[in-house]
Amino acid sequence: MMWTMSERLRSVVDQLAVRPHDRVLEIGCGQGVAATMVCQLLTTGTLTAIDRSTKMIEAATRRNAVYVASGKAEFLIASLEDMNLGDRRFDLVFAVRVGLFHRDPERAHELVRPWLAPGARVRSFFDAPVRTGTV
Repeated sequence: MMWTMSERLRSVVDQLAVRPHDRVLEIGCGQGVAATMVCQLLTTGTLTAIDRSTKMIEAATRRNAVYVASGKAEFLIASLEDMNLGDRRFDLVFAVRVGLFHRDPERAHELVRPWLAPGARVRSFFDAPVRTGTV
């Protein structure tokens, strides 16, 4: 079955089981499509999203401007290895197609551990990009 990017991300977000009060950290947010879907599920919760790319953070911030303005979401230029989130803690951390979670999940989990609230869930998703056309 061929899924569009937004259908794949909808499936990911559905699997996250986001609760309305969750403090969510998305690692590698890209253009902020999954972030939008997560924010739609939050009431008192918040989303912090990081990406190494300035261009992606700018796009994600534009896409989610209403959530940024309301204080529900923030988008930060950072990599997992060097992010500094102060004393923030998260109930849910997720990453979609972030290579480190695929190549070295133990290292990735070690890097997010300081940001986890008690009972936090960490989820990562990695699927190969769908190639179209003939070989």
